[in-house]
Amino acid sequence: MKITDIRVRLVNNNDKLKAVASITIDDELVVHDIKVINGKDGYFLSMPSRKTDDGKFKDIVHPIKTEVRESLKEQILAAYEKALASEQE
Repeated sequence: MKITDIRVRLVNNNDKLKAVASITIDDELVVHDIKVINGKDGYFLSMPSRKTDDGKFKDIVHPIKTEVRESLKEQILAAYEKALASEQE
């Protein structure tokens, strides 16, 4: 699996939510609404989710392997940092 495109939309009016990303995998599949969150232990990703009948949220897309999750996090956070730098120029 190769991420072939990452698009980041910065969110400037929220303390925790910093950006929303979309990724393209192998130029064939797009995943929207991956959130970049600033938590108490630093940045993390919140995968696309939906609210269940009992009021909880459940991911509808997520990596199965830890290595894939870490790679995804690194790549999206790098794109987020690049978008921040571009905004500040």
